Amino acid sequence: MTDRIAERYVRLAHAIDAHSDGFIDGYGGPREWAVREKRDPAALQQDAQALLADVAGVAEPERRAWLEVQVRAMHTMARLLAGEALPYEAEVRGLYDIEPRRADLAQLDGALAELERVLPGSGTLAEREEALRGRLAVPRGDILRVAQPILTELRARVAGVFGLPDGEDFRIGLVNDKPWSGYNWPLGNLKSRIDINTDLPVVLPALPDLMAHEGYPGHHTEHATKEARLVRERGWAEHSVQLINAPECVVSEGIAVNALRAVMPRGEVEAWLTGELSAVAGVNPEDVQVFLAAGEAKKALTSVSGEAAMRLHADGAPESEVLEFLRTYALASEARAAQSLRFLQNPNFRAYIFTYAVGGDLVRAALERGGTAAYARLLREPVTPGQLRA
Repeated sequence: MTDRIAERYVRLAHAIDAHSDGFIDGYGGPREWAVREKRDPAALQQDAQALLADVAGVAEPERRAWLEVQVRAMHTMARLLAGEALPYEAEVRGLYDIEPRRADLAQLDGALAELERVLPGSGTLAEREEALRGRLAVPRGDILRVAQPILTELRARVAGVFGLPDGEDFRIGLVNDKPWSGYNWPLGNLKSRIDINTDLPVVLPALPDLMAHEGYPGHHTEHATKEARLVRERGWAEHSVQLINAPECVVSEGIAVNALRAVMPRGEVEAWLTGELSAVAGVNPEDVQVFLAAGEAKKALTSVSGEAAMRLHADGAPESEVLEFLRTYALASEARAAQSLRFLQNPNFRAYIFTYAVGGDLVRAALERGGTAAYARLLREPVTPGQLRA
């Protein structure tokens, strides 16, 4: 019965992906299940409802709970594909099992005041940060060279603390013209591809977090570990497919947002960046220290992207107003503000933006409660946003 449920789940995901290209982020299961043919969205809704009813009979509680929220999200996708006009907040809720957040403007203004103190130089805050980023930018031809010792260290730590399945691996490439800064593509068979977008400068202090987020112990580690433990060992083939518009992304992004913290204390990261890695990249360690101090102040700005999305999609604000908001509170240059807006307007990511802040907070709280063991559970077991909230 449950094997049949996994097959129906995978087939429904491919049927939705036929309408919404990119709904499936990665797939490594049986080829015969990957039938990507468009069907009437009303029929997809019926399939999701029938599947949800049958999921209630799954014996394993953790498997059942995860499938329930995932299939509900697929039903929401089918409603959207049928042309149903859901309020933006309901769209976020239906797809991700979380509440969208508005920003506290007083908190944002307080963060800007702290940045005024931290960032040296003359000009606007955005101009000063752009100048700092320019001094810390890694030339495109050096990015993979500088990333290599970071990956080597992170992989060793992850293998020692959490373990890695035999045969896991990924390759890294540099790309352009994307709405994101980095992306992990699950390829199946314990493999991934990581793309780093070089439309905007890649700065040294962001590289350890980027490599942890996309690689060790972030997305790649999670996907490979769950493929090994859930698909191969337990036979839960629904985990052979990764979906973009579903609650699993909240947990996955929460894992990735907290990935570097899970294997390396903040003080050690700072020492690494201002020591060995500054020498490898050929940048001034004092600039790195300023960037890190600014990063601490900017933690209070994590709600900026979600607020921009709410203004754009819930309030109907014009693009020019949203761009100005991003330039002001994200300290974004015109180019970076435009890239952020492009991400928010992408059909697959317009509601996705909340997975970072909400998922990050949920996983951070789990880490504070349970430490390494809590993070290990998230890498290995199916957990829902609701379970993390509880």
